[in-house]
Amino acid sequence: MNSTAISFDMMSGQNGDHLCNVDGDIRLHAAVVTPFRALQAAAAKAGLNIQIASGYRDYPRQLAIWNAKATGQRPLLDRHSNALNPAEMTETEILWAILRWSALPGCSRHHWGTDMDIWDQAAVPVNYPLQLTPDEYAPGGPFAPLSEWLQQHAASYGFGRPYAVDRGGVAPEPWHLSYQATAEQFEAKLDRAFVCKVSDNSQLALRDTVLAHLDEILDRFILPQPREKHG
Repeated sequence: MNSTAISFDMMSGQNGDHLCNVDGDIRLHAAVVTPFRALQAAAAKAGLNIQIASGYRDYPRQLAIWNAKATGQRPLLDRHSNALNPAEMTETEILWAILRWSALPGCSRHHWGTDMDIWDQAAVPVNYPLQLTPDEYAPGGPFAPLSEWLQQHAASYGFGRPYAVDRGGVAPEPWHLSYQATAEQFEAKLDRAFVCKVSDNSQLALRDTVLAHLDEILDRFILPQPREKHG
């Protein structure tokens, strides 16, 4: 598949014809399955049991997450993961708080099937309550060895971590893995026209505020960031 074959519905998580089931109800882009299995097998030799917590996520699911945060049904967090009170915030402040932790519906990399959230099942007890928080992947955390291994080896299998470093937009997500060759085909179609079209939806909470800040949203939260450097 090349970028010209990627439709608006595929980009925005509204068409999953390019996906394959991996484990249970977890799906990935068909081109990502074999490289992921190779990465998984290599990690196993190092004593790591890589599992996917979240793969493809469709538009309705992302929209539900977004709207729940915009309407106070889900908690809002600041950059330090502390709870915010939306009653004391403007719509613009709520917008930035949501975007720190959740992608704009239609613009999530999870819509493409190229990206996934991963963890090391071998590092924790069977009933471990997975949180997907930075401290789990930081030195001393249960998934620190996984994070270190990815730093050294992920690129050899075509993977990178687009949110490994805090650049003032999306919060660091050391668990977020992307198959770069295929993801770049989707990235090539990310532009202002696409984001405007996918955001101009009456079902999207804070739609007017989103459209009013479209350029900043695009620059800070959507356009590809510099790649993580690997050792």
